[in-house]
Amino acid sequence: MSAEAIYSVTRAMRLRLEAALKAGGDTGTVYVGPLDSNDATSASLILCLYRLVPNAALRNREHRVTATNPPPAVIVYRDSLPLDLYYLVTVGTRPTVGEEPLLRVLGFAIRELQSDPNLVSSTVSHESINVSLEPLTTEEVSRVWALFPTANYRTSVAYLATPVWIDPAQPSVPAKPVIQDTLLAGHHA
Repeated sequence: MSAEAIYSVTRAMRLRLEAALKAGGDTGTVYVGPLDSNDATSASLILCLYRLVPNAALRNREHRVTATNPPPAVIVYRDSLPLDLYYLVTVGTRPTVGEEPLLRVLGFAIRELQSDPNLVSSTVSHESINVSLEPLTTEEVSRVWALFPTANYRTSVAYLATPVWIDPAQPSVPAKPVIQDTLLAGHHA
């Protein structure tokens, strides 16, 4: 993926959550941003990227991408950065609606992400990003909500999206093939 990988995955997550809203018969929106933003007050769901860390298992691997126009059939990126993105999906704070109807919407969102846990579309460059429910302890949830001291706690679930690759601007140039192999030993005059 390009330098826009974080944006692309977040956009794909938002689109999936919007599909869940429609499936649940909700006409609200999905706000992407901090939980305490004034712009989030009319949203049914809030999607907040609260943590971003390198994926330790993939860190020293090259990123191989299927080319759209062979040859080569596979494009190899060395020095790519694989990331794990942690999202919080929270019920919104629509002014005239309590939390109860929004819990229904949250259920549809969970079902949407559980029924098809892979983001694979043109939005994410046709790569497969796995989305899984990330169980958080009470202490971890408290730490996340402490990041937003002006926001009142609302029901939330955490998701992990991985791997999200940040690739160099240009793929690696393949080494030239060995044409002749000669071993010279001893003294040569």
